[in-house]
Amino acid sequence: MKATHLALLLLTFSSSAFGQRPTNREAMWPAPTAEDWKRPCLIRWERSWEDAVAVSQKTHRPILICVNMDGEIASEHYAGVRYRQKEIARLYKPYVCVIASVYRHNVRDYDDQGRRIPCPRFGTVTCGEHIAIEPIIYEKFLDGKRVAPRHIMVELDGKESYDIYYALDTASVFEAIEKGIATRKIQARPDPRGDRSITERVRSRDSKDREAVEKAYIQGDKKLKRALLAEAMKNPDADPSGLLRLAIFGFDQELAAQARAALARSTRPGAAEVIHEALRAPMKAEEREALLAALERLSKRSPKARRYAVVHRGLGTGSKLLDLGRWTKGLAGAEYQPALPQLFAVGEEADRARKRLRKDRRDPAALAALAYSRLLLALEAPSARGPRRGRGPSQRELLFRDALEAAEEAAKLGAKGWKLESVLALARMAGGDRKAALPHAEKAVAALPPGETGLVSARVLHLFARLRRDAIVDAHRAKRPWPPQWLTDMDSAYRVLAGHPLGTDRQVVEHFDMLSWLDAKGRAGLALQKGLARFPASWLLHDRLRGFLLKTKGVKGLEAWYRRRLQEKRQERTLPWFAGYASIVAAEFHRRARRPEQALAAYGRALAFFKQSVDQAPETRTSAEHYVAVALASKARVLFEQGALEAATDALLRSFRTRPSAASARDGLNLSAVETARMLLRALKAEKMDSLALLLQKALDGLPPEVLELPAFERRIGPSRRGLRRRR
Repeated sequence: MKATHLALLLLTFSSSAFGQRPTNREAMWPAPTAEDWKRPCLIRWERSWEDAVAVSQKTHRPILICVNMDGEIASEHYAGVRYRQKEIARLYKPYVCVIASVYRHNVRDYDDQGRRIPCPRFGTVTCGEHIAIEPIIYEKFLDGKRVAPRHIMVELDGKESYDIYYALDTASVFEAIEKGIATRKIQARPDPRGDRSITERVRSRDSKDREAVEKAYIQGDKKLKRALLAEAMKNPDADPSGLLRLAIFGFDQELAAQARAALARSTRPGAAEVIHEALRAPMKAEEREALLAALERLSKRSPKARRYAVVHRGLGTGSKLLDLGRWTKGLAGAEYQPALPQLFAVGEEADRARKRLRKDRRDPAALAALAYSRLLLALEAPSARGPRRGRGPSQRELLFRDALEAAEEAAKLGAKGWKLESVLALARMAGGDRKAALPHAEKAVAALPPGETGLVSARVLHLFARLRRDAIVDAHRAKRPWPPQWLTDMDSAYRVLAGHPLGTDRQVVEHFDMLSWLDAKGRAGLALQKGLARFPASWLLHDRLRGFLLKTKGVKGLEAWYRRRLQEKRQERTLPWFAGYASIVAAEFHRRARRPEQALAAYGRALAFFKQSVDQAPETRTSAEHYVAVALASKARVLFEQGALEAATDALLRSFRTRPSAASARDGLNLSAVETARMLLRALKAEKMDSLALLLQKALDGLPPEVLELPAFERRIGPSRRGLRRRR
């Protein structure tokens, strides 16, 4: 082993000024208390990787990447305790720091006036920023391992100096962070911030300067605001998107127009999101076109800008293949057609086709009818394999092959029509040939009679929608441009399926997810609303609804939506179950925002809703009890962090009694009842509350053994040669 490796590894087992290494997990990384979380995070984070690199190059300070994970015991300790201590913040100060975490703690990143809402866990970044930076860090530095906590030092040349993870204590990590600066040969440049005016600081990529500029804009008079926006106009490379967002979403239309003009000159990809949001508001046609042109210019460097540009071009036009208006009229009042009568009718037609083929084997119409009948049989056939079990094709696959063979022969002989094109599209897709299926799906959809309600029409419409969706995603990943018409086609096909008798809630979800990925919020919300009206008890749609309401209405809006629905006379009988789950989600966001009293109240509402659900829909009992147990355990965690040990113990015991198998289930903060119980047990013993400790230990001992196992991400906590190392 190299000496540099050995020296760092030995740190894991040594004591230092930061304290002796503890002997158990709960003592190694004590859980933050409610008082700990109230203290501000003292580490200053840069807003993006591009900003961090720019600041590092300008100041000659190295970058320190910190990776954090909600619920992981050491990550909780870093976020809630260490990052809030002055002596630790001093160690991080010589670095340009970035934080990567995939967990959202605030439902929104900006308020209605464009003001930033800092992440309550990390402070100077928004949740969207620490989420967006994670995949960049993963690709560049994590070597395929999503491990947290993790600390990586990156020098000016982009190379790593050290990468610390799987460390058994905090002392070794802090010593490495301190030593990384002490042994550095490059001298950092002095900070010239004090010599610059507030307008000059608009040019800076440093998060402290950005924060100061945005504060000056909010508090300044109109003259200062104009000056700041004028400076932004002169420096499009600085990407002052936070400043421009404030102007765009403010109440002064003159300043908003000035900000839009500055955005139209942007050269940095980071401006794409603000341009996209600005385009949602009404404005003059020339302003809109200038912003769209800016998006298209940024598309050369930013896949996100390319996506936004096509969204604004594509959703404003109609599909050339599907007449949405005629389909809407044709499907009005349409009802589901049972498959069995259809199969009998098609079977009779197939018999007639066979008789004709006995007279003339090259009859194209008969071959096409035979192909269509085999396709219907294939679509209705079970997917299980035949007697050979795992060897050879299934009955369904054989029917698809027969259908394709007959359809290809019919096409060669001149047969045409939407039924034949549907057979060719669906059969080729069943064989895995997506490229060959696409042109036939396009022809079938273009020729479909508006209002056609059969099984084949539903399947070919869905195939067409998925092929367009996949083409968009593939082009985005390959960083290739794609035509707006693809988006128009996909959107139109899914909208037709939403009214088709054989449409499904999963198709609504596919449509919603794609529109959400494209950030077309208005169209996504409309698709979701129509889907819920048709499938009011769909778990998939309620899952998407919760996320959508949180983003657009906030935590209060989430619970308010369910309260309003529960007051309606006609409601889905399982609606209280969904209301209970929504209250759990709301409680978790209150916890992330450090609002314990509101979290406890929301958990109380969740328990009441789940009781109502069991009374109203007894079939929900099993899942309702599971989430009651989870809610009680989460409530116990909040009480524990508040120091209410007796109340926390009572809630945990109730959780274990309600559903012992749920004791290892993780809530939205990635915490389980078992983990909370172990920490609570340690606190009870420390406070000499022996009778409660005995009750809790007895309850833990009575749980099924499998729920007491460590989660997979915590089973390896020892150091490794790769887990604590220098790279240079």
